Amino acid sequence: MNMIMRSLILLSGIMLGSAMPAPVQAQTATKDAAGQPSRAQQLMGDIDPKLAQLTDEVLLGDVWERPGLPKRDRSLITVAALIALNRPEQLRSHMQLARRNGVTETEIVEAITQLAFYAGWPNAITAVGVAREVFHPKSQAE
Repeated sequence: MNMIMRSLILLSGIMLGSAMPAPVQAQTATKDAAGQPSRAQQLMGDIDPKLAQLTDEVLLGDVWERPGLPKRDRSLITVAALIALNRPEQLRSHMQLARRNGVTETEIVEAITQLAFYAGWPNAITAVGVAREVFHPKSQAE
């Protein structure tokens, strides 16, 4: 059974259409290459270790590594979804990741402008504020 199927079974708690709960597995904290807790573990591992584990193993370890889309495109799609859903806290870190993945400031600004008409003006205005923080972090400290 592939990792995605196992993850779906674990997430839903339903195995092969029956009401059987997913097997309980030991939850181990994911570490980065330097042996430090992953970012997901740092952010939520103390409260929800399973969600942190799924973030590390399924979202980041599988979905983001699939060969069908470059990470640059995945980042732009994720930024657009977070703008549309008005999720500024997650948008901030994903804009930073998008920049590291090769999305330019101009492309992010164009996405915000485009989404103003499809996802709502208030969402776009919020995204502009987040972009300002990400693109010009020093001006926020003044």
